[in-house]
Amino acid sequence: MSRVPGGRYERPHRPARPEGAPAADRRSAIRQAALRLFAAQGYWSTTMADIGAAVGIRGPSLYKHVASKHDLLAEIMNGTMERLIADNTAAVAGTDDVCEQLRRAVEAHIRYHARHRLEAFVGNREIGSLEQPEQEQVLGRRSDYERRFRELIERGAAEGAFDVRSARIASYSILDMGIGVASWFHEDGEFSVDQLAYQYGDIALRIVGALPRGVPREEGEPRRA
Repeated sequence: MSRVPGGRYERPHRPARPEGAPAADRRSAIRQAALRLFAAQGYWSTTMADIGAAVGIRGPSLYKHVASKHDLLAEIMNGTMERLIADNTAAVAGTDDVCEQLRRAVEAHIRYHARHRLEAFVGNREIGSLEQPEQEQVLGRRSDYERRFRELIERGAAEGAFDVRSARIASYSILDMGIGVASWFHEDGEFSVDQLAYQYGDIALRIVGALPRGVPREEGEPRRA
């Protein structure tokens, strides 16, 4: 058994799908099994035989569905960044107000990391395990994602809505909050995902100087899903 985000231990998983399941379902089951194993014991300590055993596919049959262990890692990590970027785009699309855009972007960031802890954990730890050109692709998407936050902060500062010395440091600080959430959050803990997202939205606005310290969200302010 190995420790994964949140301090819990992962036990070996029973096969997720029989070999006779539809191809798309088998592919999804293989990817999820690989994700759990990469999080529990690390990429380099996981073998294709481990992944096959987790989904009930033996030997060469596994290669009918995936080309390699590395392809699975690249798919997981690229998929994570694609989803984060898509969520960010959707979050800021509904308003032109820079404060509200930053809040919504942060809330989307926190929601993803709370709901997809294993993806966040593997993506953060295993970037060095990726080969080229996949590593460059993932790093490029990470840079794009960070730039979205930085440009919002720079725009807010230019408009006088934010009071921040370094937009880059502020954006890094905000992004790091997601990694922290992925490491400790539990669905059965003190806060729901939405409660967590709202509070981190306030923290982010304080980081950029848009919300004075100690000023809570107004009572009765609408909550977004």
